[in-house]
Amino acid sequence: MEYIHGEKPAGCLFCRFVDAPRSEDQKNLVVHRSPRSFTCLNRFPYNSGHVMIIPNAHGSDLGALGPADFADLQAELRRAVRVVQTVYRPQGLNLGMNLGQIAGAGILDHLHWHVVPRWAGDNNFMPVLADTRVVVEALDQAWERLTRGFGEDAKEP
Repeated sequence: MEYIHGEKPAGCLFCRFVDAPRSEDQKNLVVHRSPRSFTCLNRFPYNSGHVMIIPNAHGSDLGALGPADFADLQAELRRAVRVVQTVYRPQGLNLGMNLGQIAGAGILDHLHWHVVPRWAGDNNFMPVLADTRVVVEALDQAWERLTRGFGEDAKEP
């Protein structure tokens, strides 16, 4: 909610990540790039290891995504799921794409998948009582773990 209701810079956040030099990937929390998409940590994660898979192409209409961009996005999603499962060993995963503000999209104008690792009992009382989410891993530590995980993942997407 902090991101959704907070002040946002002009332009598309995800397009800035696409255009940024690779030397800024850690600052931008980008853990992997494929030819037409990329995976980054969510700066406001629901759980440790929460990543987003984002096409390089700007747009909010899934049907308008070209075939090559769609295929690469899906391959990157499959690879991200595999890496998150290897690195975090969750008991389950939530995968989701929120299309439109009413569906919960915080970034309306650029498609993206969410991959959220889940464990039994991972939702505690803090979001209910204090409007606070407790995540036990720092983003820098998650970035290191996932970047290493993508580097070690030798399987084809």
